[in-house]
Amino acid sequence: MNVTTLFALFPAAAYGQWNKVMKIMLMSLVTMMAIRSRRDVHRLIWVLVVSLGYYGVKGGVFTVRSGGTERVWGPEGSFIGDNNAIALALIMTIPLMYYLHQNTPRRWLRHALTGAMLLSALAALGSYSRGGLLAIAAMVLFMWFKSGRKLMLGSIVSLAVPLLLVFMPARWSSRMDSIGDYQVDDSAQGRINAWRMAYNLARDRFFGGGFEISEPSTFLRYAPNPTDVHAAHSIYFQVLGEHGFVGLALYLLLGVLTWRMAAAIARLGAGRDEWRWAASLATMVQASLIGFAVGGAFLSLVYYDVPYYLMAALAAVRVLMRDARPAPVPPVGARAAKSRTARGTARSMGD
Repeated sequence: MNVTTLFALFPAAAYGQWNKVMKIMLMSLVTMMAIRSRRDVHRLIWVLVVSLGYYGVKGGVFTVRSGGTERVWGPEGSFIGDNNAIALALIMTIPLMYYLHQNTPRRWLRHALTGAMLLSALAALGSYSRGGLLAIAAMVLFMWFKSGRKLMLGSIVSLAVPLLLVFMPARWSSRMDSIGDYQVDDSAQGRINAWRMAYNLARDRFFGGGFEISEPSTFLRYAPNPTDVHAAHSIYFQVLGEHGFVGLALYLLLGVLTWRMAAAIARLGAGRDEWRWAASLATMVQASLIGFAVGGAFLSLVYYDVPYYLMAALAAVRVLMRDARPAPVPPVGARAAKSRTARGTARSMGD
């Protein structure tokens, strides 16, 4: 991002966005430095859950009161102010709520978290986000696949999903049905036009266009329909257009390495009581990232800070597990040789 900003098509606008993004990256690194124990990791998850869960509970209550006829929107002027963005943020938060639910001894708190999960799911549906619907479906499927109690979880989902869907009005159903009719949907066609523009731009410029490329002049040069100016509405095409194919490769590599780190934590923590919480957290972070990867395909949220905080949490847990590992015991022969060497050294020092 630092390199591509030097070659940005619109330097003034790119610098403003660069300044904002670098602050996000800085705080992600500060978060990694600040987490030094399991309690710190737990507190970080609580901060994320309370901060975003507030809007989930509020949005869920609003959806119930309005009968689902009004859209849920996020806080104005923030990353998640858009209805699609707040849906994705809440979907990513639900697995974190489930992790706290599984690792909280207080019964009343578990009940509160259960209610927050249901209301957050209802708020995500109440946002009328089609990408959010796909994201929550992918996330629930992953959580069911990873669950050790597939029958129970499957039964809960089978009962809850129809109730939630029946509650939503016909206007919501007709909007969700338009997912399959993207050829005649103006919004979908606008996104596809922006994606093709980003691809053509990346092919023409090795470093991409830098930050803030959604300008009429860019579409005039690279888009099939130059009059239909849209933001990328996709984390993948946003990176591709702004930072080129190299930037996209680095972004995808970051996601793959984070996923592998979570898988390693889950594997090492399985069957060990002292690390059961770490395995649970890693699996739920994977569920959050699944939701982000699917829902983000239709949203311009590359620089949304929550995924980076989850990466920081995983990195901290990995270090905690590594430092807690006992030192390897050398083989018997190696210990004997080391002992003889030590005795010989002591003799020579005595002489």
